[in-house]
Amino acid sequence: MLDHLISMPLPFTPGGIIFDCDGTLADTMPLHYQAWRATLDRAGHPTMFTEEQFYAWAGAPAYEILERLAVQHQARLALAELTHEKEMTYQKLIPQLTPIEPVLAELRRFYGSVPLAVVSGGMHALVEETLDILGVLDCFVRIIGSEDVTKGKPDPEGMLLAAAALGVAAADCVVYEDGPAGIEAARRAGMRAVDITKFIG
Repeated sequence: MLDHLISMPLPFTPGGIIFDCDGTLADTMPLHYQAWRATLDRAGHPTMFTEEQFYAWAGAPAYEILERLAVQHQARLALAELTHEKEMTYQKLIPQLTPIEPVLAELRRFYGSVPLAVVSGGMHALVEETLDILGVLDCFVRIIGSEDVTKGKPDPEGMLLAAAALGVAAADCVVYEDGPAGIEAARRAGMRAVDITKFIG
C-alpha cells in the first residue's frame, strides 16, 4: 500500500512534521558510506557491505547494521568497537556535508507554525552536529538519535516518541524520509510520509 506516501512540496499543513537527518536534510550518505568502507576495510572486511546494500538499509543504526552483517557473512564482529570506530570516522567527515535544499525549504516554510522533530538512525550527538552545521538545530522540539530508542527503523518507536514530544497525534504527522526503513517506520506508526528521493535529483 502506497496511500500513505504524499508529495513535496506538501500541499497542506500537518499537525507536526518529523524529518530524517542523513540523506534527507543533509547530503551525508556518501560520507557515511566512506566511513563504513574505511572502518570495515581496516577490520579486514573489504568485500563486506556493498554500496547498494548500504542504501537499501538506509536509516538503520550502525550497531544493527553490524549485527545484520555478522549474521549474513557468518562473521565474528566486535559490534560495539566497530560501531564506535565507524561513527568517529564519520564525525571527521561531517564538515564536508552539503544541505539538501528542497527539504530545508520545506522546514523553513513550516518552522514557527508547525512543531518539528528529527528521528535519525545516527548517534544523537552527530545528528545535532549535522543540524548545527546546517543552521537549523534550534528549529526542533525533539531530536531522537539511535541511542534514544530500543529499536531502530523500521520499528515505529522513534516516530511515536517524536509525535508524543510534539503533542500531535501520529495520524496528523508527516515524515520526510529518504530510506525504505524510515518510510516503513512512518507507515507502521500510522503517519503519512514524503519519499524525498522522488522529488530531488
